[in-house]
Amino acid sequence: MTERDYYEILGVQKSAPVDEIKKAYRKLAMKYHPDRVEPEKRKEAEEQFKEISEAYAVLSDETKRAQYDRFGHAGINGQYSSEDIFRGADFGSIFEEMGFGGGGIFEDLFSGFGFSGSRRGGSRRGPRRGADLEYSLAISFEEAAQGVEKTISIKRNELCSVCSGEGAKPGSKKETCPVCKGAGQVGQSAGFFTIARTCEQCRGEGVIIKDPCRECHGSGKVPASRKINIKIPAGVDNGSHLRVRGEGEAGTKGGPRGDLYILIKLKPHKIFERHNNDVYCKMPVSFVQAALGTEIEVPTIYNEKIKMKVPAGTQSEKVFRVTAKGFSDLRGYGKGDQYVQVHVTVPTGLSAAQKKILLEFAKATNEDVKNESIAEKIKKAFQ
Repeated sequence: MTERDYYEILGVQKSAPVDEIKKAYRKLAMKYHPDRVEPEKRKEAEEQFKEISEAYAVLSDETKRAQYDRFGHAGINGQYSSEDIFRGADFGSIFEEMGFGGGGIFEDLFSGFGFSGSRRGGSRRGPRRGADLEYSLAISFEEAAQGVEKTISIKRNELCSVCSGEGAKPGSKKETCPVCKGAGQVGQSAGFFTIARTCEQCRGEGVIIKDPCRECHGSGKVPASRKINIKIPAGVDNGSHLRVRGEGEAGTKGGPRGDLYILIKLKPHKIFERHNNDVYCKMPVSFVQAALGTEIEVPTIYNEKIKMKVPAGTQSEKVFRVTAKGFSDLRGYGKGDQYVQVHVTVPTGLSAAQKKILLEFAKATNEDVKNESIAEKIKKAFQ
């Protein structure tokens, strides 16, 4: 299978709708279809035709496309065999429009091309990697900042211990499929193409189980729960994916396990907001503190409090920067900063003595507190 970007292959944007993807594929298929090129260029055309068809098969399928957008080629190669990638894709209507005939028979025509990783005459009988799993994990701001170790419980399929994953009852044997004679596929010719369809009787296995295991009912796998310790690195953000190798679904026929992807969900915080690696918060100060200057205690995401000076004459909504108190950069580029916005609070419920002091202050500064416009300005200044 190709490792080139599927969107690049078809020449479409990542946000392209299915209709646009289909149109792009039709145009390229007309250009590279092996029946439309000169004989000396047929081999090269076949390779290009495989590539564009693989890209279309993935991007035209909602599930496969979502898997590819999230995990890239690892999500496709690990989840699907070469044959599975093309299963279900609408090639029939496109080929009919091109004048090459159509119908569901084209769904498996690509097995005749012999993609790498696929075996003619029984692509399902060799070792197959297990499916990847995803687990959503919610953590706090402090845990994301400092890193944390969590124990999670996941449900996944394990190889049946009774039949060792074979699916057959212990002591019994699998029998060769009478339809495909053990090939796993049945062939049919259609002009240029040699079309191989998966055998419906054995589902491509080449063998059938007449006496299935009672524990797994012939599937070779049983559901199980497993606890796994996960190390969350400092600096992870909401939506981050952490890959834990070999903790996905069990493989078959001796194939390796899939991987486990941890999707990080960052819980909202009462005080802090995060923007990239920087942290923002608001701190209240009184009118007197703002006017005369003071030193306040500011909390951080590292479960500590730091002293921060507020200069005399500080205006409401003034922002101060505290260096290196933000989140760690996952690529090792240090830490972000913490930005503290001070909010000057206006006192309420003043006593007569307090009001007298404020009036004397107003007179000293030549302010007419009875002037409604000035009063409004003062009120707005301290909101």
